[in-house]
Amino acid sequence: MHPMLVSLTAGWHRTGNLARDADAFLRAHGHPGTAEHSGAVAGVARNLALRLGLDPAPAFAGGWLHDIAAPIPASRRLEAALALGLEVLPEERAYPMILHQKLAVPIARHLFAVEDPAILSAIGCHTTLKPNAAPLDMVVFLADKIAWDQPGAPPYRNALLSASHRSLEAACLVYLTYLWQQRESLAVVHPWMAAAYHALSAQA
Repeated sequence: MHPMLVSLTAGWHRTGNLARDADAFLRAHGHPGTAEHSGAVAGVARNLALRLGLDPAPAFAGGWLHDIAAPIPASRRLEAALALGLEVLPEERAYPMILHQKLAVPIARHLFAVEDPAILSAIGCHTTLKPNAAPLDMVVFLADKIAWDQPGAPPYRNALLSASHRSLEAACLVYLTYLWQQRESLAVVHPWMAAAYHALSAQA
């Protein structure tokens, strides 16, 4: 295991209960707010999966682990991603904050023993989504947007929830359209987000 990952285990040990372990990991690193948000996302993801006839267990796990890279500060995320051999896009170099989604993958795999490629895929694109997203990718993406970690209710919430009763794709397009319409004010326009938006728009 890479020394950078080993360093994250200080003051924490895995018991095998993923929800308890993820909560304890985030709190041990001084991120109680992220722990609360992750628990909320896990609950929303599980309920969304159940409503859609999908397996709720991977959705619950993806919710708990989507922000598990929060303990790596934004100032060190580029360095960490390169050290771990992750692909880093130009937009991610320009705005390393967004690398937390990719960094969550090796943390989930090596520290939480998650090997399910569907869960790893979902946490690895939970902020931006990606083209040709799988159902679990979309469930975790949507749950993160529904249980957002900012004050008040998100402006897209009602439209997103309404669209979720039609399809995952329709709900994802609501949020992606919201982002696309304000793309000039975003720190970066991530190419995965742009590709997902255009692909889903073409299908609508």
